[in-house]
Amino acid sequence: MFTGLVRAVGRLERCPAGVRLRLEPWALDATAGSLGPLSLGDSVAVDGVCLTVADCLPDGFRADVSEETLVRTTLAARAASGAAVNLEPALRLSDRLGGHLVSGHVDGLGTVMAIQREPASWRLVLRWNDPAYGRYVCEKASVAVDGISLTVAGCDSEGQFWVAVIPHTWSATTLAHRRVGDAVNLEADLLAKYTERLLQGGGQPQGLALPAPSGGALNSDWLAQHGWE
Repeated sequence: MFTGLVRAVGRLERCPAGVRLRLEPWALDATAGSLGPLSLGDSVAVDGVCLTVADCLPDGFRADVSEETLVRTTLAARAASGAAVNLEPALRLSDRLGGHLVSGHVDGLGTVMAIQREPASWRLVLRWNDPAYGRYVCEKASVAVDGISLTVAGCDSEGQFWVAVIPHTWSATTLAHRRVGDAVNLEADLLAKYTERLLQGGGQPQGLALPAPSGGALNSDWLAQHGWE
């Protein structure tokens, strides 16, 4: 598990055995705000994708990546161009949860639709490539964009939503490198997905399951019919 608070930025390269992350020396020391020393088997979120350290290198680490992950995320394209990526080590049980619970399992890709400079922040407008995932996003909910925990400022019914990015996050992550039309990895809030599953009866004992809503859509009418007023 992760929190969506980026600890370092590295460079991603494709290699025969997966991908290789190159890091600046400061990112591997033991000081606060870095990845710290890594060990074989450690989990690291790379642009929001949970990868396992397969080999520790003097300037970073190597990770194995399945073809499934390369197809469903931006890692293949980022590795081909040697792009910068956001990095976060796995959450310890004693750590502060400063962002929100992030699994590192990307739900789908999104596209940057607009980037607007505002007096004290940047307004980043995004759209799910598969609009069906838009049902997991609502105003003031959490969403992970390339592994960064952000708060949804607003959304529409077409899978488009927008977030406000403060200067620190803008400069400490790869968001400043994003351009309109770029692809990003998106992970919706875990709570939204579990809530939907439970309301549809998938997690209830035999005989207690609620009927699934027509067309798979949860709305106020369906909730009222089943006692959720």
